[in-house]
Amino acid sequence: MAAINFIHPPDFKDIAKNKKIAIGPLPKKAILLLSQHTGAPSEPIVNVGDSVKTGSLIAQAKGFISASLHSSISGKVIAIEESPNPIIDSSKAIIIESDGLDVKATVESMPAKDISGLSSEEILNLIKLAGVVGLGGAAFPSVVKLTSIPSKKIRTLIINGAECEPFLTCDHRLMLEKPKEIILGIQLIAKVLGVRDVIIGIEENKLDAIESVNSALFRVKGEGLRVKVASLRTRYPQGGEKQLIKTLLDKEVPSGKLPLDIGVVVNNVQTVFAIYEAVYLKKPLYERVITVSGSFPNIAKNILVRIGTPIKEVLDYCGLSPKLDIHKIIMGGPMTGVAQSNLDAPVIKGTSGILVFDKKFKLKDDELDCIRCSRCIEACPAGLMPCMIGLAAKKEKFDIAESYEPFDCIECGSCSYVCPSNIPLVQLIKLTKLKVKRQ
Repeated sequence: MAAINFIHPPDFKDIAKNKKIAIGPLPKKAILLLSQHTGAPSEPIVNVGDSVKTGSLIAQAKGFISASLHSSISGKVIAIEESPNPIIDSSKAIIIESDGLDVKATVESMPAKDISGLSSEEILNLIKLAGVVGLGGAAFPSVVKLTSIPSKKIRTLIINGAECEPFLTCDHRLMLEKPKEIILGIQLIAKVLGVRDVIIGIEENKLDAIESVNSALFRVKGEGLRVKVASLRTRYPQGGEKQLIKTLLDKEVPSGKLPLDIGVVVNNVQTVFAIYEAVYLKKPLYERVITVSGSFPNIAKNILVRIGTPIKEVLDYCGLSPKLDIHKIIMGGPMTGVAQSNLDAPVIKGTSGILVFDKKFKLKDDELDCIRCSRCIEACPAGLMPCMIGLAAKKEKFDIAESYEPFDCIECGSCSYVCPSNIPLVQLIKLTKLKVKRQ
């Protein structure tokens, strides 16, 4: 079985890891994109002029792979129109003007003692109603991921607490501040999947989180689960689900297959927490924890932010001065994130962080020709040949690029990071995937 390749970029975790989760401000306007998850955009069920409350359903899932959308503030719907999207330039959004009151939509209360009596189907329905998606990056609808396929027997549930991306510490803080709730969320997922074996993988640069989660395990009734907290070496991209499976179980997900094909499901810790809130509190996913960090330590924070908050409002709350010499603002981490050209673009469900960099953090110089050094091949955790995909993509030979299995790429950015010629390999692989899909 092939070994996994890793790299070791500086983690820069110290900037924000000791910042407790702060409650972010209500946005003046919430820009709630209909396309902020894997699959079909959600479909609006409100009209311009309607009044909504925090947590009100405003768009419903359209099709099997889709997710419902809820208002993150109370106020009035002022537009349903094209708006900046931090990932795909622009998409349709429901724009809500805040009334400043944050009036919550009423939900039927459900005492915690009743949770144990819920069936798997009832738990799945609550997750679906709450619009929960994967919060580790892919934003895949959780109800789809957890819906069992009779032919796929799930034996192991892996909880991803690796958070290997440099600068980001939001998952770390959640494991420190909400470990009991995470354990309760794990129990719900395990019940849905019918598994007893659970492994929580946390990198060793988060020893306090390992201790926190272990302590919570002793305080929460296990309900017959075998839960193990595994300390992982600090390396990148440890948090990729296929890489995590290989590290923890020494199993390899075949090319073109999913973890469930080998009896494994992987969920991020923040997704687990959202599932806890969806079931125990009947709370829709309308806010999440993100990290603000980068070249300016004075603005570093971990914040509970409402979905739909414009990036500019988040940075204003953190005290970012317009006088600073800002080179680049990235949504996500430095390895997999997307540079932002419009600060009116909002936080979405898959947003893990906002990073602000000055010119000193410019890692790459001008692009040069490939020197056939094979460093990208050595660094690729999926065992691909990024240089060959990149070369074919540059020549627009996407049929040739496709023969090098670009869809196995997890877009971790390791190839671009190690390339001495500064070739944007991960961007070329993304372009290849897009062109092949269109063909």
